[in-house]
Amino acid sequence: MLKDSELIINQDGSVYHLHLKPGEIAKTIFTVGDPDRVAEVSKHFDSIELTRSHRELVTHTGMLGKKRVSVISTGMGTDNVDIVLNELDALVNIDFETRKIKDDITSLNIIRLGTSGALQKNVALDSVLVSEYAIGLDTTMFFYPNDYMEDEYIDGLQNAIDEYLEEHETFITTYTAAASPKLLKRFDEYQKGITVTSPGFYAPQGRHLRINPWFGNFVKTLASFKHDDRCLSNFEMETSGIYALGSLLGHNCISFNAILVNRIDNTFSKNPNAAIQKMIQDVLEKVEKL
Repeated sequence: MLKDSELIINQDGSVYHLHLKPGEIAKTIFTVGDPDRVAEVSKHFDSIELTRSHRELVTHTGMLGKKRVSVISTGMGTDNVDIVLNELDALVNIDFETRKIKDDITSLNIIRLGTSGALQKNVALDSVLVSEYAIGLDTTMFFYPNDYMEDEYIDGLQNAIDEYLEEHETFITTYTAAASPKLLKRFDEYQKGITVTSPGFYAPQGRHLRINPWFGNFVKTLASFKHDDRCLSNFEMETSGIYALGSLLGHNCISFNAILVNRIDNTFSKNPNAAIQKMIQDVLEKVEKL
């Protein structure tokens, strides 16, 4: 039985941070970083049965055609992903009455709809890229077992990026995770890439305003990396945590990235909102038909 300090349940029977009760989420869940983007997703639902908001965590559950779906905001960063994924998993795989893990484990489909910056010239502004693999520069997954790294390609990619970063004296330790093969096959028409998940937006992504980053050529360094003739395609802030933690928990995860900036030619989308809306609408239409 899980202790009160491990699984924290509010007085109304909801899980601690999300303020959701078992049964209030669907098995297909869209995640967005921005709380305001939740409504931009759910406006495409045919009906909405639940809206819930606590801090930056906003959830809507409803029907997309004949499919019950949810959309939830994670906030930015893998630290928030740690909270959201663990509590979503608890809602479907732990009995809140007995505080025991259920015998039959439910696998969720978790679909990230996010924004990103390109690390290669051939990743076009306003395009949508699917993260086939994600390399985490954050430390979140170093507190968990690395059972999610059971793949020959992941092992090779992990070793290659660590050796490369050591050669360039960045002193950064990484972890690598992959999209769900099941979901990846369902969205085969999208450009696929190797995504870098950063623990921040400014210096951790090579930006500088008044403070120069420790690694002055960090973007160029990452953009120049190659493994099996593949390059690192883009930067964002959640995917590696979703892939690694989702895999450990037995969920199917995939991340869609609307490319709003190209860090190589220093350009930014002229209409970022249109690019985000197009991604949302296209992905929802495909999910409805699955």
